[in-house]
Amino acid sequence: MHRFNVSFDAKDIALAVEQYGSPLWLYDLGIIEKRIWDLRFFGVIRYAQKASPNINLLSRMREAGVEVDAVSAGEIVRALRAGFEPQHIRYTADIFDKDALALVKEHSISVNIGSPDMLLQLHNAGISVPLAVRVNPGFGHGHSSKVNTGGELSKHGIWHGELEVVLKKAMELGFMVECLHMHIGSGSDYIHLSQVVSAMENTIGRVAALIPDLKIISVGGGLPISYKRDGLGRMDLERYYNIWDSSRLRISNNLGHYLQLEVEPGRFLTAESCILATEIRSVKKMGEKMFYLIDAGFTDLVRPAFYGAYHHISIEHRDGQDTHEENEVIVAGPLCESGDVFTQEEGGVVVTRKLPLAHVGDLLLIHDVGAYGSAMSSNYNSRLLAPEVLWEKGKFTQIRKRQTFEQLLSNEICDE
Repeated sequence: MHRFNVSFDAKDIALAVEQYGSPLWLYDLGIIEKRIWDLRFFGVIRYAQKASPNINLLSRMREAGVEVDAVSAGEIVRALRAGFEPQHIRYTADIFDKDALALVKEHSISVNIGSPDMLLQLHNAGISVPLAVRVNPGFGHGHSSKVNTGGELSKHGIWHGELEVVLKKAMELGFMVECLHMHIGSGSDYIHLSQVVSAMENTIGRVAALIPDLKIISVGGGLPISYKRDGLGRMDLERYYNIWDSSRLRISNNLGHYLQLEVEPGRFLTAESCILATEIRSVKKMGEKMFYLIDAGFTDLVRPAFYGAYHHISIEHRDGQDTHEENEVIVAGPLCESGDVFTQEEGGVVVTRKLPLAHVGDLLLIHDVGAYGSAMSSNYNSRLLAPEVLWEKGKFTQIRKRQTFEQLLSNEICDE
């Protein structure tokens, strides 16, 4: 089996599927703990829980000293349920809905402002909490256009040219701005890193008089992993930290007081910790093309269909016998959608993948799915959400049950 770093093996996966069914999300807690340790240089590690928000995982991260970011009312509730104190939660968004505003007020949760209107909405609601301000520096970057979070085509943050007006308004309304946040997209490289570091320094230098209470520089998240396991794209974390830390020291010296450095990882902490185990339910040819049809669809893992994202795929034969014979295969799911294909590139281009000869009943494993995997699952085609299990101390424990048909229909109303 292509193990990638997880501690469990093919036998453990087969037993878990036998107990909990397929498809099934399998997480390795040890990988998450290792990734947290890798970022120990930073003053604050704030987990972007949208990557994988299971409250069991959130609780384990809290125990490891990680703080948390929430981008919705539901994520605030999750963080509280996982045991986070309100002062260790930050709400980051470009708007407030009524539920989020109410929770921010009830628990005095810090807010990362992404739109000027949020200031007045806080003030009019009688809320006075410490603020972060997310700055759109006018440029962005990302492994896909759908994860680019900077520039004129991005909805995220305060446009750099409007920042002074927003900070003056915050000061006028009595808000304390304790953090400036700048994140341009997932998968940034060193060229874009140098650009955003320079933009942060120039921005703070320009507005220094308007942020006397600044305590934190947030470098955002977007730390890449090597999905193809070729080593390409992976950041040298020490180099990454040193670039930001040097900038932090220059800014601190210019401001005349100490600043903390905060990082906001999502994918980096969880992606490599998880495998999606599925069962092959059909092997068939369409002309010259071979298909493996599995019991998971983009309702489970949407990244290939949405981004054209690559995930390594491996086969585990039920009889335990490996074969050296390989096929060029298209891997697809059960949905009534032509786009329900796991071997596709950005733009929906379907490609084949060289995989071992397999049969109905064999397990097909999709690797590195711990970020934006289960978190983006849906009930499209009225499919049930798959269970999640966590590998810890040599065994799997269920951390989310498989959804039932009764739960699927529980909020719907039919007048008789």
